[in-house]
Amino acid sequence: MNDSEYRNFCLELVASFAARLSQEAEKTSPEDPLRSLANGFEALARGEGLYDEGAALVNTLFTHAPEFAPLFPRDLLWFIGGDCLHFMPDEELAKYQQLEDMRIEAMAGDSSFDYRAERAKLLNLQ
Repeated sequence: MNDSEYRNFCLELVASFAARLSQEAEKTSPEDPLRSLANGFEALARGEGLYDEGAALVNTLFTHAPEFAPLFPRDLLWFIGGDCLHFMPDEELAKYQQLEDMRIEAMAGDSSFDYRAERAKLLNLQ
């Protein structure tokens, strides 16, 4: 999986999360801050402000709407990085670093790399 494919994979994760959050936000009043948060994640899913605003949105999610934090894909914490990494324990960070190193090594050697399969093995998701 090259960088572009990896970015698209992460955008798919953001889009899926944004859709779920938007569904929940629709159940709230129009002035509820959750609607604004959902709109922010929908913009991220379109690739708008992913690196500039992504960490701030995640921080807002984890601090002001923690009931939705378990729904947020862990891969995105790693992908967005920065302050998002504070929401991951050290052992999880080490696994994502290992996964990233494997992906980069495969790219450098022009080898194919099945990110989803390697991720499942490394994180014991099978």
